[in-house]
Amino acid sequence: MTWSILARDASGAFGIAIASRFFAVGAMCPHAQSGVGALSTQALMNPLYAKPGLALLASGMPAPDVVRTLVAPDAGRDHRQVHAIDAQGRIGAHTGAACIDWCGHLAGPGWSIAGNMLAGAQVLEATGEAYDRLDGRPFAERLVGALEAGNAAGGDKRGKQAAALLVVTTEDYPALTLRVDDHEEPFLELRRLYEKSLERFVPFLSCLATKARPAGITDRALIEAEIERFHAARAGHAE
Repeated sequence: MTWSILARDASGAFGIAIASRFFAVGAMCPHAQSGVGALSTQALMNPLYAKPGLALLASGMPAPDVVRTLVAPDAGRDHRQVHAIDAQGRIGAHTGAACIDWCGHLAGPGWSIAGNMLAGAQVLEATGEAYDRLDGRPFAERLVGALEAGNAAGGDKRGKQAAALLVVTTEDYPALTLRVDDHEEPFLELRRLYEKSLERFVPFLSCLATKARPAGITDRALIEAEIERFHAARAGHAE
């Protein structure tokens, strides 16, 4: 009932973009941790995979072994789909035998895509091709664009309802987390939210407390200056 792309970019950030003809797909499926990895549990998802899965990734266990460890004791594994990427970019994936067609998974350099109840394999292929083609664009934008390409290739064969984006970088809090829980055009709405986040939210995050700068920036004039610098840099890249 869902497809998602997990990726690790050159900076070490992890991101997940996910969509489904299912309410609030971003609530239970995507999970990520800074410096550790990312995973998504899908089909008849098992939210109990998240905590131990991220803990195993944090321990250094390779993503393929993490996925095998999660599904082995699960009596419902034939109805599950789960994929994961670790800090070294290794990928593990499981699509249960009872998942509904079209279902499957696909991996490329630094990314993993998995889906079920899709229009066909072309959904995953288009998602991966778009992510690769958008190399050089901001990480979150690559993920959103990849998801849009998968939707254009057919997406969830039942239709569309929800989409979400999760990005973690160096801190213990997300760099960006967006959810469209119920919308007639969730891809357009996710894109709108992403563009809206760039107005003030994303540049403001650079002023928050970090591991390297625990006090953050508290001078409001400096915060506004950071926001202006962010937009000036964006304008320069667009030219």
